Amino acid sequence: MDRKLQTPQAPQDGPPKVGPAVSLADIAVGLAILAAFAAIAFNVHSNMLAAGIRPGFAFLSQQAGFDLSETIIPYGANDTYLRAILAGLANTVVVAVASLVIASLAGLLLGLLSVSTSPVARYFALAYIELFRNLPKILVLLIIFVAAVNGLPTVRQALVFGPFTISNRAIYLPWLSQDPRNTLWLFASLFLVCVLIWLWTRHASRRQALAGRRLPVLPVALALCVAVPAALAVALNAPLGLSWPALAGFSVEGGVALSIQFCTVAVALGLYHGAQIAEVLRGGIEGVAKGQIEAAAALGLKSGQTTWLIVVPQVLRTVVPPLNNQFANLLKNTSISIAVGYSDLMSVAGTAINQTFRPLETMLITMSIYLLLCLALTGVLNHWNARTRAREGRGGR
Repeated sequence: MDRKLQTPQAPQDGPPKVGPAVSLADIAVGLAILAAFAAIAFNVHSNMLAAGIRPGFAFLSQQAGFDLSETIIPYGANDTYLRAILAGLANTVVVAVASLVIASLAGLLLGLLSVSTSPVARYFALAYIELFRNLPKILVLLIIFVAAVNGLPTVRQALVFGPFTISNRAIYLPWLSQDPRNTLWLFASLFLVCVLIWLWTRHASRRQALAGRRLPVLPVALALCVAVPAALAVALNAPLGLSWPALAGFSVEGGVALSIQFCTVAVALGLYHGAQIAEVLRGGIEGVAKGQIEAAAALGLKSGQTTWLIVVPQVLRTVVPPLNNQFANLLKNTSISIAVGYSDLMSVAGTAINQTFRPLETMLITMSIYLLLCLALTGVLNHWNARTRAREGRGGR
């Protein structure tokens, strides 16, 4: 009986990889979209030339000629439009960061309260969430702004609470004295502390995965926050004297001022999006299996330990996609700052359009900046989420 010899086949690691098939219909649709955009661009360009307007971005080097209510970076009316746009961008980034911190803290607290065993805490959180989810964000901003302007005292009658001086114009805080060495010391310390904490956190995670030993993270981070600035201050011979706010006539001199416009925008967006984030976190918390919570209780873990060691880590891994949307929406919603006179990117762009009559170019710049900011923010969160899932797939190695 003849036996047919069969050549052994190499085992496959998995199913054959199939690349995405691109059909002629996909190519045709893509070309049609490109042709439509090209036709729109050609039509706009032709109309601008017919109206005697030559498109271009040369106006960015011209003198702006207008002031801003407040700036993070140095700016004056004699600077260029490009400098004005950069100043507006810096204001937008700062108020967005402040709003993100407030929204994240409020969302986490309210998300935990919404699933609390206490009826009072649960109903309070649910009432807060439903209230802010069903109000226009600009209405929330205007209510807080009007309440702050009319409810807080004038500068001459400012309230003093320890280091804080509060009026209906600004909130004043002590700050480092005006010296270039202080600026260098502050930013260098912030950068080094962030890098060192990140490196130590990575080392602690790898050590725990390999040896099963949990290295302290929070105490080391706090020690770095104290040791690094102190060492840099000595190395740079930085004059660390504080400038305290003090009433001088009809204004306050010294310290640093957080304008009422900045504070109301940050608080309004933080409270509004905090409700959205709380609802996202509530869904994630309710998605955690109750058996894990019961197992933690059986092991003797307290309620707080169960929340921070078991519930919160799992929730943060599952709610990144919806949180991405909320963070991007908050960043874009900083454009409502113009309603209370805060000089953000949209405010600067509107003034530049009125003075230069360059709406197309200015809007293209503004759109590109918002697009890059949102892509950077969501990219960081997506990268963190991908690394977390990859680590889980490797079994925590």
